[in-house]
Amino acid sequence: MYNFALAFVICAVAYVIGEVVSTLTKAWIPSVFVSAVVFLIGYWFIWPETLITDAALIPFGSTTGIYLVLVHMGTVISIKQLLEQWKVIVVCLAGLAGMCLLSLWICPMMMDRSFVISGLPPLTGGIVAAVTMQTAAAEKGLADAALFAIAMYCVQGFAGYPLTALCLQLEGRRLLKIYHAGGAQSAAGAVGTVSEDGALQTNTKEGRRLIPAVPEKFDSDAVVFLKMGIAAWIASQIGNLTGISGAVWALVIGIILTTIGFLDKDSLHRCNSYGIVMFALMMYVFDGLKTSTPEMLASIILPMIELIVVGVGGMAIFCFIVAKILKMSFCMAFATALTALYGFPPNAIITESVCTALAKTKEEKEYLMSQMFPAMIVGGFVTVTITSVIIAGAFAKML
Repeated sequence: MYNFALAFVICAVAYVIGEVVSTLTKAWIPSVFVSAVVFLIGYWFIWPETLITDAALIPFGSTTGIYLVLVHMGTVISIKQLLEQWKVIVVCLAGLAGMCLLSLWICPMMMDRSFVISGLPPLTGGIVAAVTMQTAAAEKGLADAALFAIAMYCVQGFAGYPLTALCLQLEGRRLLKIYHAGGAQSAAGAVGTVSEDGALQTNTKEGRRLIPAVPEKFDSDAVVFLKMGIAAWIASQIGNLTGISGAVWALVIGIILTTIGFLDKDSLHRCNSYGIVMFALMMYVFDGLKTSTPEMLASIILPMIELIVVGVGGMAIFCFIVAKILKMSFCMAFATALTALYGFPPNAIITESVCTALAKTKEEKEYLMSQMFPAMIVGGFVTVTITSVIIAGAFAKML
């Protein structure tokens, strides 16, 4: 009875459970956290480790899907909004510095130093940092440290998801008070409108297009995909030439090509494909949990908890100090830095989920998204995509 279709159904059920719990709790318990727990338990006791591969979601989600979603994000965020996030970049770098400094100072007193060195880069970022440290530790003959690096990558989100949801909830409520007090400008001028399906759509007044629009009778969903594919390919080539991840360039190229009129605003929603692409991408993220066995977690759970607590504590301290200096909200500053614990796309999912839960009208959601979404996206790139790779390269030489 088990085949590709049933595997797909199981994946969808696990994903829906997360959405339902998030909706019922008004996003206090984020959907990605719940779905991650369901997948972890499922891998342990119910379904095979190949579940997501069997559903044929991995090849697309781990390659083309990532680039399409990142290009899409570029069609939602304007150049002006991106430039306005310089404070986010500063606070994220400060948060990562605080995490590393406090962990390197305190944690060697509680655990083997090799655990601290191998576990910090994955805690500050994603799979690239984890694999870098796993390889470096294995080459040094540190099998436990190699295991610790991958385990840290697999479970770091369990700390990041609820903390981020809490920060965004508090920040969202603060913003809504400002909004209702009349102290905020209409978000329509900043981002756009919210469609009936809850999607953020940029409909700001357009300047003169450098590239003419495709005639309506030829402007099909396939044409939208074609243009996004061209943008993704350009990003991948620039990534190969510069050595900087093509994922970063996908966002930048998306913004530029939308500005000149080549890409459609809110492209994936324009061709009614946002949901399935994001679903495939999240399955790729959850597939990383299949290597986390009960035995693995039991053997290293204590040092892992200690490193996460100390590291996140250091991040919070530095974020608080820098947020005060830059006159930022601490909750927003801390939330952007916490993207280091999971990155993209969970940062986008959690933010939209919180905005949907808090908003009672389309206008409220529009305002919340305009204030929080760009910052969270930029935060994910600063921490996971860029800085964590640099940190991993430096820490690999310390083992």
